[in-house]
Amino acid sequence: MPINTNDPSRKSWLDVPDNSDFPIQNIPFGVFLTKDDVITIGTRIGNYAVDLGALQQLHYFDGIELTDDMFMQDTLNDFISDGKKTWRMVRNRIGDIFDINNPKLRDNPKHRDIVIFNMDEVEMQLPVLIGDYTDFYSSKEHATNVGKMFRDPENALLPNWLHIPVGYHGRSSTIIPSGIPVHRPMGQTLPAGETEPVFGSSRLVDFELETAFITTDANVMGENIPVNEAEDYIFGMVLLNDWSARDIQKWEYVPLGPFLAKNFASSISPWIVTMDALEPFRVKGPNQEPKPLPYLQQKGKNAFDINLEVYINTEKSNEPTLLSKSNFKYMYWSMAQQLAHHTSNGCRINSGDMMGSGTISGPTPDSYGSMLELTWGGKNPITLNDGTERKFIQDNDTVIMKGFCKNNSVRIGFGEVSTKLLPPYNRK
Repeated sequence: MPINTNDPSRKSWLDVPDNSDFPIQNIPFGVFLTKDDVITIGTRIGNYAVDLGALQQLHYFDGIELTDDMFMQDTLNDFISDGKKTWRMVRNRIGDIFDINNPKLRDNPKHRDIVIFNMDEVEMQLPVLIGDYTDFYSSKEHATNVGKMFRDPENALLPNWLHIPVGYHGRSSTIIPSGIPVHRPMGQTLPAGETEPVFGSSRLVDFELETAFITTDANVMGENIPVNEAEDYIFGMVLLNDWSARDIQKWEYVPLGPFLAKNFASSISPWIVTMDALEPFRVKGPNQEPKPLPYLQQKGKNAFDINLEVYINTEKSNEPTLLSKSNFKYMYWSMAQQLAHHTSNGCRINSGDMMGSGTISGPTPDSYGSMLELTWGGKNPITLNDGTERKFIQDNDTVIMKGFCKNNSVRIGFGEVSTKLLPPYNRK
């Protein structure tokens, strides 16, 4: 089935600002609360939120096999479970409805008032019920930088890193959408020069620039997913800020890896950008040497050219400071390889599961994806636009991540994930 929505010449009868992340060629999916306190599944074109539940009730999806309440739910899980054919049909239909030459909704003001909202009239929600969350560690540059800081610089990568997409199981209960603040975590740390740990608030809170992909129901327990089929089970992608407490992490991570240093909060952008929308931005990924084992071998273009930016804003600043410019195409292990490896032992994957990419760092210091790397463990503080310095994130700082693809014809973006760090939670 062709992806008609991706036609770069297509225009919408809705106004789309120049350089918008959300032209008619995007059609992402999300969940929002309307001004009437109705929760619905929707999409976004320009600065407008579109109520897909209302569109369905008004019979704009007639001819597509959907349950009667498909878009009148508070998560996308059931829609994602319907599979790739349905996703593409619905996205193509939305593109047709909002095409500049289609008068059906355009010339029906009564329907438009029911279906279309300004973005400032809605409140974005978590788009899926995330049952399981896995975070990978798939940037060679990031893994090398961390290895140089904490281990032998000559052997920065552990022996398994070039053979498997390393990952760990995270915590889904504290994944939140953009705009929800995060409290500085408490935990055990080992102060420098001491032999006994102390309990208190983390002093080294950090962001991690990541993306994440959302899966559909992919297999039954015991079944593996071949790498060349894995993308069929990926619905789309979001931006991910995988918050980290470096001092807690340093004390706890041996022998079983990250725990409380990671599971206190993970922030995601609210719109899921589909793999169909990202299709025009495929590129070849990094050369993999040594050659992966056969079950991980891929051919062709398996990476995506997604520009990524991280900003920090303070209470005193009038303008956010750009900290990093990176790109998803730097990732050593692809999403398909991650999913194929994840299921190689028969692990079951369900609709709404989320897989984090791991910190996305590029080859140059201005493309590193964490404060740990940007300040090299705090040794090289960054001066912000308000004149203050940062080694790590301070209370009341806001971290903003943005992502977009762009070619000569179209820009497809994710919007942003913006999160403010608050002081430790005070239980009254």
